[in-house]
Amino acid sequence: MSDTPSIAIIDYGSGNLHSVSKALEHLGLSCAVTSDAVEIGSARGVILPGVGAFGDAMTELERRGIAGVARDRGIEARDGGRPFLGVCVGMQILVDDGEEDPGVPGLGVVKGSCPRLRRGEGLKIPHMGWNGLETRPGCPLFEGLPERPWVYFVHSYHVVPASDSCVAAWTDHGGRVAAVLHSGNLFATQFHPEKSQATGLRLLRNFGDLVARTAA
Repeated sequence: MSDTPSIAIIDYGSGNLHSVSKALEHLGLSCAVTSDAVEIGSARGVILPGVGAFGDAMTELERRGIAGVARDRGIEARDGGRPFLGVCVGMQILVDDGEEDPGVPGLGVVKGSCPRLRRGEGLKIPHMGWNGLETRPGCPLFEGLPERPWVYFVHSYHVVPASDSCVAAWTDHGGRVAAVLHSGNLFATQFHPEKSQATGLRLLRNFGDLVARTAA
């Protein structure tokens, strides 16, 4: 039997790696935190977590030699292959570029950009705390969740995809903000499932179930 974990959590030094792995372990899901390109490439599912800056994340992925396999796995998932989940900065770097670090290219898995949240009266940046989601039907991550689930955000930038067709959920912070992306078996959340209590655990369970079904 292969020692390859069902889910590879890409390790590029991000601060929420172990909270994500602990959440998966709590759910009984096989996972490993890894920066090994072969292990990432062969895993049944991949999670790209992230806290911090767009440019730092991309620089560290490149330095560790795993930007290419992260990009390849994202494209594979987008086209219906093995599932991939980006979380927070792991969602932001899926697009082409970010305002936080001009000139630093993202992974380019999803066409779009990542500008700073708009300032407004009574709005704080970073956006920190619980917000409800306006979900679209059809995203398997939402199975068993209420119609308007509440989740936990910590971010100053947000993804603006070239087409809204890949947005599975929105939240509001001075206007509509893309909170979940879904294309094929590619998923990404601007919020932190591992900090979103029962709702986040259910979302991660749904991702694990999808990984298992895809591998069957």
